[in-house]
Amino acid sequence: MPRYEFRCRACGDTFLVNRPMSESGDPAACPQGHDDTVKLLNTIGLAGGAAVSVNQPASGGGGGACCGGGCCG
Repeated sequence: MPRYEFRCRACGDTFLVNRPMSESGDPAACPQGHDDTVKLLNTIGLAGGAAVSVNQPASGGGGGACCGGGCCG
């Protein structure tokens, strides 16, 4: 079951909530009983392969920003 991290705006406490993905956007009360909480962004999935492939040079060498299909002159 996915875990979602929340932060309480009233007391500043950070806590985890285990719930199904279908309930990911539902509000969560903090362990101290405050209702003013916000779901934090999970950055684990954002550091995937896209960032790595953007920084790699184009294959074929010397192509620079060209697509490599012979369309650049």
